[in-house]
Amino acid sequence: MIQDLFRETIRSLSGNKARSGLTILGIVIGIASVITMVAIGQGAKSTIESDIESIGSNLIVVMPGAQRVGGISQGAGSSQTLVIEDADAIKSQVQNVKAVAPEASKRYQITAKGTNTNAEVVGTVKDYLVVRNVKMNIGSFFSDQQQKTSAKVAILGPTTRNDLFGVNANPVGQSVKIRNVDFQVVGVTESKGGSGFNNPDSNIFVPLSSAQHFLSGNDYLSDIGVAAADQASMTSVQEQISALLLDRHKISDPTQADFRIMNQNDIIATATSITSTFTILLSSIAGISLLVGGIGIMNMMLTNVTERTREIGLRKAVGLRKKYINLQFLAEAVVLTFLGGAIGIVLGWGASLLVNNFVSLNTRISLSSVFYAFGVSAVVGIVFGFYPARRAANLNPIEALRYE
Repeated sequence: MIQDLFRETIRSLSGNKARSGLTILGIVIGIASVITMVAIGQGAKSTIESDIESIGSNLIVVMPGAQRVGGISQGAGSSQTLVIEDADAIKSQVQNVKAVAPEASKRYQITAKGTNTNAEVVGTVKDYLVVRNVKMNIGSFFSDQQQKTSAKVAILGPTTRNDLFGVNANPVGQSVKIRNVDFQVVGVTESKGGSGFNNPDSNIFVPLSSAQHFLSGNDYLSDIGVAAADQASMTSVQEQISALLLDRHKISDPTQADFRIMNQNDIIATATSITSTFTILLSSIAGISLLVGGIGIMNMMLTNVTERTREIGLRKAVGLRKKYINLQFLAEAVVLTFLGGAIGIVLGWGASLLVNNFVSLNTRISLSSVFYAFGVSAVVGIVFGFYPARRAANLNPIEALRYE
C-alpha cells in the first residue's frame, strides 16, 4: 500500500510539473523568508548583547539626573549634579566595588598635522581601563601622577588615530589640539568595535583633571562608572550607591533623586526583550507568505480533485476504500510542502550567509529555526491538504463516473 501510494503521488505531481513547481514556490519563499528573518533577528540580538558587554565588566553607571529646585525639574540634559567627591565616596564607602572611574565627556573638534576630526573627549582616571574593559595597543595609559598634575596627555582610539595620522600609524609623541590646547599622544587603545556616536574606538582619553581645567572649565562629571566585584553583588552595589548619593546630596525622597543609575544586566535584559520582539515581528511577517503558500497548495489540490473526478469514481467503483483516496491526496499535499520546505531551508541558509557577508548585517542561523520552519511546512501540507483529500474521498462513485 505504501509503495503504491508513493508511486501514485510521484506520478500525479510529475504529470503537471509547471503547476507543482509554482505551488512549491510559495512554500519555498515562505520557509526561506522565515529562516532569513530569524537569522537576522538572532544576529542583531547577539551583536547588541556583545556590544553592551564590551562597554564594561559588571558595570554600573551613575549619571546626573533631573535636578529639582522647589519641586520643579530643571531637566536631565543640562544637569550638573555629580562631582569627583561622589566618585571618591563610592570607592571608599561602598562594599564589593572593584574599580570606580569618574568621567567628564564632551565632543570637540580635534586637529593634528593639517587633519581634523570630531571626537568624544573622555576625561577620566586610570581605573577606566578596568571599569570599561579597555586595553592598550600602543604606548600606555596615563598615570595617577599625570592625573594629579593635570598633564596634557592623550590616548587615542584606533578610529581617531586613523583619521588624524593615517591607518595603523604610530602617533606616540605627536600632538593633537583640542580647543586650542596641545595634548601629547602617549598611546592608542585596542579596537573594540562599534558604530555611531557611542563607538569607543572614536574616543580620545585625557586625565580627568586636565579635561576639567582646560576643556570643560568646571568640576562636574558626565557620569561615574563602577565595576562591581562580581555579577552576584551588582544589585547590592547599586542599592548602596543609591543610598550613599541620596545621603550626600541631602535628599530624603528617592523619587526626587538628582541622579540615575543604570545596571548593565538591566540594559542587556531590555535589549534582549526588544530584539526578541523584533525577531517575532519579522518571523510573523515572513510567516504570512507560508499562509499564502498553503492556500496555493489547497487551490492546486482542489483543482486536482476536479480534474480527476472520473478517475476517483473509477477507483471507488472497483472497491478502493475512502481511506486510501484520502491518503493519496493528503500525501501529495505533504510531499509538495516537504519539497518546498527542503528547498526553502537551503535558500534561507544561503540568503542569511549573503546578508552576513555583503550587507554588513550580522546573522545567526539556529537549528531550532530550521526545525521550526520544516515543521511548519509539514503542518501547512497536512492542514491545507486535508480538505481537498476529504472532498475527494467523499465523492459519490456513480456521480463521479458521470462527471464530464
